[in-house]
Amino acid sequence: MANPMKQKVLPLLLVALAAALPFLAPTYYVQFSTRVFLLGLLAMSLNLVVGFGGLVSMCHAAFFGLAGYALALASPQSGPASLWLTLPLAVGVAALAALAIGGLSLRTRGIYFIMVTLAFGEMLFFLFHDTQIAGGSDGAYIYFKPEVAIAGVPLIDLENPRTFYWVALGLLVVFVMLLKALTNSAFGHALVAARNNERRARSLGFPIFRIRLTAFVISGALAGIAGYFAAAQYGFVAPQLLGWHLSATILVMVVLGGMRTVTGPLIGAVVLLGLEEVLKALTEHWKLIEGLIVIAIVLVLPGGVQDLADRVFGSATRRVDEPRSRPEKPAVPPGEPAAATREVEHA
Repeated sequence: MANPMKQKVLPLLLVALAAALPFLAPTYYVQFSTRVFLLGLLAMSLNLVVGFGGLVSMCHAAFFGLAGYALALASPQSGPASLWLTLPLAVGVAALAALAIGGLSLRTRGIYFIMVTLAFGEMLFFLFHDTQIAGGSDGAYIYFKPEVAIAGVPLIDLENPRTFYWVALGLLVVFVMLLKALTNSAFGHALVAARNNERRARSLGFPIFRIRLTAFVISGALAGIAGYFAAAQYGFVAPQLLGWHLSATILVMVVLGGMRTVTGPLIGAVVLLGLEEVLKALTEHWKLIEGLIVIAIVLVLPGGVQDLADRVFGSATRRVDEPRSRPEKPAVPPGEPAAATREVEHA
C-alpha cells in the first residue's frame, strides 16, 4: 500500500477499532480507556505550547483542574447540571486563567518561565487545598454526570460508560483535526518560527508575544475541555488535579510520545498509562520499573514513540521541523501595525 494511502486508511482503521472496544471489553477497561483518552487530550493541548511553541509550562494541570472545579461548583446535589451551561463556563474559566497566567509568565524566558508557571500552579493548588472552596483538601463530589438534553429531551446519556467512552473518542478525533488544522495554518507556522529563531521572527515583524499568548490561551481552553469531562467521569475533584505532579506527568507523556507531531502526546499517554496498568498487577515496586522503561525509551527513541510508529506505518502527521509548505506571510493578529505586515510580505 502506498504511503499516502496508509496515511488516510490507518487513522480511520484505528478509530473504527477504538469505537468497537466497548463491545469487546469489560466495563473496567472501557472506563480505563476513557481516562487514557482524556489525559491524552490534556497532553496534546500541552504540546501546543511545548512542542510547537518551545515553552515548557508547569501549570497546565491548573487549567485542567479549574475546569473540573467549575463543574463541581456549578452542579447541584439534587440532579444533573446542564452540559450546555456548565461546559462553556468551565472552558471560559480555564481560558481566562490561561490568559492571566500567560500574560504575566510569557514576559519571561527559559528557566524563569518554568519557575513562574510552576509558582502559579502551586498558588492555585494551595488556594483550593487550604481553603474551604469546594471541600478544601478533601475535595468535592459530583453526584450526577452533566445532562445533554434539548427542551428536556435527553440526547446523550453520559451515565452509561459506553456512551461516555464514545463521547471521549469523538472529542479525541475533534482535537486531532483541530490541532492539525491549527499547526498547519499560518498561525502554526508563525508559532514554530518563534520557537526556532525568536530574533529572526521578531525582525520579520512577527508579534511574538501575541502569538505565544494566543497559543497559551487555546492550550488552556483545550485543557479545560479535558478537565471538564475528566471530572464528570471521576465524579470527584480534589486539589491534586491542579498540582505540579500532574503537570509533570503530562509533560512526560509529551516527551515520551514525541513533541514533533500532533498525535505523539496521545501515544505517550497510551504507553505511560498502559505501563502503569500492567506493572501494578505484577509488583508493588512498579514505579521503579516504569521509570527505567521510560528512560530506556527516551534514550533509544529521542524523538519519542511516534518516531517508531512513523518508521513502521509511515508518517501520518506533520512534524514541526518538516512543514509541508511555507506560508506566504505570517499570521498577524488584528491591530498589528500595517508597516510590520508590509515588512513581512517584502521579506
